[in-house]
Amino acid sequence: MVIQGFDGDGALVDYMKTVQWDITQEIRGILTDWIVEVSQEYKLESGTIYLTVTLIDRYLSKMYTENQKLQLLGITCMLIALKYEEIGAPRVEDLCFITDDTYTRKEVLDMEGQVLDALNFHLSVLTAQILLQRYILAAQSSYKEPVVKQELLSNYLAELVLTEYGFLKFMPSFIAASVVFHDPS
Repeated sequence: MVIQGFDGDGALVDYMKTVQWDITQEIRGILTDWIVEVSQEYKLESGTIYLTVTLIDRYLSKMYTENQKLQLLGITCMLIALKYEEIGAPRVEDLCFITDDTYTRKEVLDMEGQVLDALNFHLSVLTAQILLQRYILAAQSSYKEPVVKQELLSNYLAELVLTEYGFLKFMPSFIAASVVFHDPS
């Protein structure tokens, strides 16, 4: 499940203790909730949410970030994920607007360079969402028709896991399998 203190995406699973001292698990959860709200506002793909949160965690496990810059990191990681996952993505100015113009276009683009440098441009990562879709298909392979209830509940549970720092210690495959393994009736 856990390999040498790193999750499946290369983030230190205990970065709150080793790298961050200004950010708490609760603040990370609030940021993740906000990321989900923004993604709903712009009707983004679920893959964008998962990649955004993964990029945030990977960056925070490598680079100290002050609490007041956490939202900037969030929209910057979302910008990167948007470029990777979406076809019709919101513009940088839209992301600045969603923060009540707390950050400028230049600040977001500067932070984008910092995030990409810290992650060595390694953006292709396996998230629970990617595996979740495959596991749901496998779990429903013996059914005559897909069980929508199982898919919706699995997706909901997987999104809940995103907000909880304690789940970083589990591999994405374990999380995806766990949320699919429930009784759909």
